[in-house]
Amino acid sequence: MASRWARTGRTDATLRASRWARTGRTDATLRAASGYLVLSALAISLALVVRDGWPWIHPSPWLSLPPLAALLTSAALGLALAAGVVAMTRVAVARFGWARRLHSELRPVALDLSLGQVLLLAGLSSLGEELLFRGLLTPLLGVALSALLFGLMHQMRGPSRWVWVGWAVGVGAGLGAIFAATGSLVGPFLAHAVVNAVNLSYLRDHDPGEAEQQATL
Repeated sequence: MASRWARTGRTDATLRASRWARTGRTDATLRAASGYLVLSALAISLALVVRDGWPWIHPSPWLSLPPLAALLTSAALGLALAAGVVAMTRVAVARFGWARRLHSELRPVALDLSLGQVLLLAGLSSLGEELLFRGLLTPLLGVALSALLFGLMHQMRGPSRWVWVGWAVGVGAGLGAIFAATGSLVGPFLAHAVVNAVNLSYLRDHDPGEAEQQATL
């Protein structure tokens, strides 16, 4: 029994290590990461010119909170939103055909990513998109319009195109509301990064078609 547990432990450790070492999409990942860094720099520069202020601070938040309270409130709301979005993703994929189709159409994006690549993309994509859509555009255009633009940016080919856009608009509205309410971009960034990291891993590791076949056996 002990040797069996030891073999299982070694197998799990080997699988975890292989996820870090997987390099099938290294070049594409690095190009995407570089693009998000450029997007971040562009958003900061535009915010300083157009808004005359840093994009991670809302110029006129809905709530009048001291800086530390604003940051903590933003972080707490962001983590709560992330937990809700992740939970809704799991429930939707388990229960609805449209969600399984969307999952299957998005899955090739994450299929060959290592864990390190997932974390890199999740962090930098969240940074770039939050600085642009929340930090720059939300104070200028409002929560609703910036969320709509955020959703339209997430268009994809295939039958689930507008489902994905609608989902992104809803999430973008939640992120924008946190930023507009607290004045801090910390919460939206945390929420975005957690959702991206967890859901990219879920896309990579979960095959809805395989799960349906096992359920019918």
